[in-house]
Amino acid sequence: MKVVVCIKQTPSTTAVFNVENGHVTWDDPGGKPEVLNPWDEYAVEESIQLQEAHGGDVVAITMGSEDSQDALKTCLAMGCSEAILISDPAFEGSDTLGTARVLAAAIRKTGDAQLAFFGKQAIDGDTGQTIVQTAQKLGWNALTFVSKIVEIDPGAGTITVERMVEEGRETIAAKLPAVISVVKEINEPRYPSFMGIRKASRATIPVWSAADLELGIETGSAASKADWSNVSALPVRETSVEIIEADSVEEQARLLVDRLFEEKVI
Repeated sequence: MKVVVCIKQTPSTTAVFNVENGHVTWDDPGGKPEVLNPWDEYAVEESIQLQEAHGGDVVAITMGSEDSQDALKTCLAMGCSEAILISDPAFEGSDTLGTARVLAAAIRKTGDAQLAFFGKQAIDGDTGQTIVQTAQKLGWNALTFVSKIVEIDPGAGTITVERMVEEGRETIAAKLPAVISVVKEINEPRYPSFMGIRKASRATIPVWSAADLELGIETGSAASKADWSNVSALPVRETSVEIIEADSVEEQARLLVDRLFEEKVI
């Protein structure tokens, strides 16, 4: 069974953010300024555990710049079979829907994948929207906030999971293929082994462009992007302050209530 795990390279939680001329940069003097998104570590671990239990391949993919290879090599060091970087100037500035379109096309291109894993969300955007949007673009079932995979039957094409919800936990079954987002309660991510790190350091990671994914970039359908160029500031509200003075707090309260009635606030 082939499993795809979608990851993202994000700023380190210890990085220092700087804003200059409207642009955000970050630096981490004590280590790497960018790392594998912490939530995605649980998705990678669960993918590898499924590979160990059922066989098959785990393909890690990410959409980003050339620097994002570092996060992909972390996935390889943990035990993923393959890693693919999706990178094209046309993808720059994509919003969550644009990213979902690209990831869905890449998942299809990997072949006969039955599961696509995501972390709960990315720590930079924190929207958690890309997961369900990718499922919608693929036409697959979306299983979010999964804390446990109860049972998976590749032969029957079914999966049963436990989800964390506000009221507690719920167990649901669904048909494969499916897109799954996981929470930290699902497992404990492994540390990359020394041999895994050495193997990952020598790996050549293929890069897929918009043309490779046949996204029709010339028609502008490859990705959607949020345009903030015409966003105007909210209008200024005129306000005034009235200080109610009286001989006692009780009298002040009575006058306040009368004033609120006059203004039809209460």
